[in-house]
Amino acid sequence: MAMTAAARHSGWARVAQSAVAVSLCLTVAGCTGATPLPTTTASSTPAPSQTNPAQAPEAVFTFGTAADPIGLDPALVADTESYRITRQILEGLVGIDPLTSEPVPQLAASWDEREDGRAYAFTLREDVEFHDGVPFNAQAVCANFDRWYTLPPETRPSDGTVAFGSVFNAYSDSPELSVYSSCQPLGEFEVLIRLNSRLTGFIPALAMPSFAMSSPRALEELAADELTEEVNDIAVSQYALSPVGTGPYTFESWEPGEVRLSSYENYWGARGEIGTVVFTTLPLPDDRLEALNTGQIDAYDFVTVDNAGALVREGQQLLQRDPYSILYLGMNQDFPGVDSLLFRQAVAHAIDKQAMIDGQFLNGTAPADQFVPPKLAVTNDEITRYDYDVELAQELLAESGYDGEPLPFHYPTDVSRPYLPAPEGVFAVLQTQLEEAGFTIDPVPTAWADGYLEALQNDDERAFHLLGWSGTYQDPDNFIGQLFGATTVEFAFEDNQLFSKIDRARTLPNGDDRVAAYQDISDQLARRLPAVPLAFPISALAVSERVANYPVSPVMNEVFNLVDLTDVELEATGSD
Repeated sequence: MAMTAAARHSGWARVAQSAVAVSLCLTVAGCTGATPLPTTTASSTPAPSQTNPAQAPEAVFTFGTAADPIGLDPALVADTESYRITRQILEGLVGIDPLTSEPVPQLAASWDEREDGRAYAFTLREDVEFHDGVPFNAQAVCANFDRWYTLPPETRPSDGTVAFGSVFNAYSDSPELSVYSSCQPLGEFEVLIRLNSRLTGFIPALAMPSFAMSSPRALEELAADELTEEVNDIAVSQYALSPVGTGPYTFESWEPGEVRLSSYENYWGARGEIGTVVFTTLPLPDDRLEALNTGQIDAYDFVTVDNAGALVREGQQLLQRDPYSILYLGMNQDFPGVDSLLFRQAVAHAIDKQAMIDGQFLNGTAPADQFVPPKLAVTNDEITRYDYDVELAQELLAESGYDGEPLPFHYPTDVSRPYLPAPEGVFAVLQTQLEEAGFTIDPVPTAWADGYLEALQNDDERAFHLLGWSGTYQDPDNFIGQLFGATTVEFAFEDNQLFSKIDRARTLPNGDDRVAAYQDISDQLARRLPAVPLAFPISALAVSERVANYPVSPVMNEVFNLVDLTDVELEATGSD
């Protein structure tokens, strides 16, 4: 079976059907008496842009990011900050409804399911061009699909995060395993995608940033599949340093700590009010808070509990996304002793999830006992549970034969993720709880920018690690399949029967049988315990008073041509 490891640091957290300005607890999650936010918060549903289409937008919008992007070729990355940028530059066949998260037409004007879900015909928009002037048409679509399907092994990241492999199981070097079959132009603006088997989540999956369309000419001229450049010790292609898409913004420059984009004058949709977008990297939450309060940036993401109160006092606006990500404690079964189920059960009983959440996450964050968020309506109410019980944890640990050897526990530092806004604090709570149950914890902090993810894929001297997964499209396979669809280095977890169940579930039509299949899979995961699900975190972003409307998205599909600025800002920039 092909590796389908998740892009666990992926993309924007896929959260809920709507996101609104909300009341947040300013001290601890789950506390009472939460302080309400000011009523003058930016709307999460953008009003129609007031920019004159004939007038070039002039406003500058600066966003504070928590980390540098890994690369700007969305087909080969899966991290939040890379996707945040590539969403502005590139677009896919399928978009996302801002309220329901359902797939909607984007570069495809419509589509039809054929051959009982084994083929899809797409009718394309006829008024679109890439930023380099290449027309968007059926040939361009097939050039992108063919490129994804034939990615050379040396181009695919070792952690299995490339979305094509995660969604379609395999590439052209293993055609018998791949769900994808072919792409065929049926005319200049009509294309047929054939699959080797039904894939219920195919259309929702196409809304992932990874399946955005790149200019075929740019892919060829910039050698997209040759990793000859280097960014932060990671090999990338020339194309990853200068992507070319059809989106509202074109790439301008990328320097350490800053990426700049410009409004594309021939964009097929509304250009909006913002002419220049600047992404500036500020890894520490306090630095992002200060930059917003002093006017250096206009927005930032991953507001922490510690910063929420200060933001309210300064009159800043907070916008919340409902939970659509999962935080988990990973366990490496290749580490001596961790392969014992009794050992892993002891871990699960040693953790007080609510105590971990309180003080570390925003109000509304809920403890998790399975890996699929409630929004997807496949929750198993009868799942095997591990209640917090220190005495039982101690008994199970002794029965497992654990002799007190140090257990390396990896956790990230100097970063905020959708599922983990304050990793150091969460680690400290878990360390205390595990040590109380008799585990000897050896802390291994690693800065995110110094290769935390790579360490999880290459360091066998690892018993535990903190990580999560942020959903990017609306289907349970986006969580279950990508995390546990095959054996991965991260967990060293093997269960061929479970892998077969996951493969079958993704092909079932939506309905009771599919729900039952995922409920059964969730319980099998709970009994096998490759990881301990910890929480479904709430995430929030802060925007300045310049912002009248911000396109908060359940899957973080937040494109800045839909940002509306205040009337004062419009007057200052000369817009009408």
